[in-house]
Amino acid sequence: MGETSDALARSTGVVAAASAVSRATGFLRTLALAAVLGAAAVGDAYNGANGLPNMVYELLLGGVAASALVPALARARLRGSMHSNVFTQRVLLAMTIAGALVTAAAVACAPVFVAVLVRDPEQSRLATLFAYLLLPEIFFYCVCATATAVLNVRESFAAAAWAPVVNNAIVLATVGAFVLVPGPVTLTPATMTTAQTLVLGVGTTAGIVGQALWTLAALRRTGFRWDWRVRPVPYTLRPVRRGVRMLTWVGLYVAVSQIGVVFVLRAAFSHGGVSTFTYADLLFQVPYGVLGVSLLTVLMPRVATAVASGDRAALITDLGRAARYSVVALVPASAAMMLLGPVATTVVFVGRVDVDAARLIGTALALAAFGLAPFALVMLQLRVFYADNDMRTPALVNVAMVATKVTAVAVTVAAVPTEWVVVMLPAAGSLSYVVGAVCGHLILRRRYGLLGFHTVLETLSRVLWASAIAGVFCVAAVGGAYLSLDDPRQAAAVALLVAVAAGAPAFLLAARTIGITEIGHARQLLRG
Repeated sequence: MGETSDALARSTGVVAAASAVSRATGFLRTLALAAVLGAAAVGDAYNGANGLPNMVYELLLGGVAASALVPALARARLRGSMHSNVFTQRVLLAMTIAGALVTAAAVACAPVFVAVLVRDPEQSRLATLFAYLLLPEIFFYCVCATATAVLNVRESFAAAAWAPVVNNAIVLATVGAFVLVPGPVTLTPATMTTAQTLVLGVGTTAGIVGQALWTLAALRRTGFRWDWRVRPVPYTLRPVRRGVRMLTWVGLYVAVSQIGVVFVLRAAFSHGGVSTFTYADLLFQVPYGVLGVSLLTVLMPRVATAVASGDRAALITDLGRAARYSVVALVPASAAMMLLGPVATTVVFVGRVDVDAARLIGTALALAAFGLAPFALVMLQLRVFYADNDMRTPALVNVAMVATKVTAVAVTVAAVPTEWVVVMLPAAGSLSYVVGAVCGHLILRRRYGLLGFHTVLETLSRVLWASAIAGVFCVAAVGGAYLSLDDPRQAAAVALLVAVAAGAPAFLLAARTIGITEIGHARQLLRG
């Protein structure tokens, strides 16, 4: 067990470091894009179009990559190296062919996708141009996700974890090139030049290309060689029929998800808030991306192997460990976002957008913060279901989640003042994560018996107390700064600096006093 824990610590530490750098450079990329595009019509057109490749990929291919590939590849490895190699070659070729076909169809349908989301003619024209340039990303998303799954099953985590940094670096260089291109003083959908559109669109797609090439190079360094001569389907149709049944549920999952995405994006476009929603959602993902993604990346092959071999004890151990570490990392982050969200976004975005727009992003972030830990738990639970070849349960849980989100958005649009609709959209997503976490836990408990989550609740209770103590310092810092300084950005900067300087030590001291032992374990993971 000691060896296993040490290996987990080393792997998680490396992935967490890569994730931290990835999120940091991604944050810089977001700031750079906000600086040149703003949070109005042009920013909305770009962010909306840049979301289309993700929507189509998740709808037609991403669900397969996220749900089926790692468990299937892990089971293939249990049957020996020869079977594993043939199966892996077949998966790579099949996903590449599927990615190419889906990408070609998506690019052809670019005007249709934009018409569903955007009503303003000039904004629609610009968003359509961006869509033509950005939808080819789908193919490279597919290649990157498939190669990453192969690397993870081979317990090679670091290289793939660094791949998004390559993407972020290319997009930052693209923003620099965009600034150098001659263009209008005031950027609007009507005044943005073709050269500016091409630089931004091609450069953004180039970032995903670079990410995919980095991942493929990492796969090659492991000694794996891609053989294009393999048959993309097996000689017998029995596994194909079984796969089709499984993928029907995966298709339901992703189709329902995209209904929720379209519903939210239409509400955001209608209220001029796509950029506000996008930036708030990106910030929401940062804490989860640093630790939550790191843990899932390392634990997913272990969970798949434990399920495939019927090792319930190992499964419960890894499930409980991931849940406790997620709570320790994400609940304090949620508290910080609730208390400091508008302050932080004022510091970060003012100068790129106006003060009111920056505070709007922070308010949206603060209102959604309660869903951070439930989101991590949902992601963890889904991986357990997928590892057990159960595609049906995640699909049904997702129906409940999306129904919750759509209902919350509909009520918000109907009952909330127009200026508050945009800031409530991320909160609707967080509410759906709470519903999903509760449903997933009840189903797992019925399937596997007691999950040992009383220890998770005990950890949560201690973390809440420690976060509340640290929160007092944060509130005092914010109040004092805004009472002492008139300039909003200066006041926000001082408040954020003092809140972090006082709140973080207060949390760690309270955690040590209360007895949150997972803090020490998390440090070991990050050092590993």
